[in-house]
Amino acid sequence: MIKKAEELGVEYSPNLKGGKGTIKIINILENKDNHRTGRLFGVSIIPVGGSIGKHQHVGDFETYYILKGKALVNDNGNEQILGPGDMTKCNDGDYHSIENIGDCDLEYIAVILYSKQKEK
Repeated sequence: MIKKAEELGVEYSPNLKGGKGTIKIINILENKDNHRTGRLFGVSIIPVGGSIGKHQHVGDFETYYILKGKALVNDNGNEQILGPGDMTKCNDGDYHSIENIGDCDLEYIAVILYSKQKEK
């Protein structure tokens, strides 16, 4: 399978998980293409001042890999500033949030895979 950029699905999520602003998600793989291994493989774009609110992962885990911008990430109460090349992983049962604290769009790869608990 090959898809050109203009063929990728795009979603817009306002106030995602109680956050601020509208998040743009470019789906690299659609759910039908991931062979039931997860529910997201895409690029998330958060505008300046925007965020995804604090939320818990149950039955899955999520990894962010920062491509562009400056993020304030809350990983189970541990707040850190992340930039390009940094990553964070939220394990099954844990919680996290992310906020764009930079002066340009925050762009990162987001992957949500099902945990072994979910497979059973």
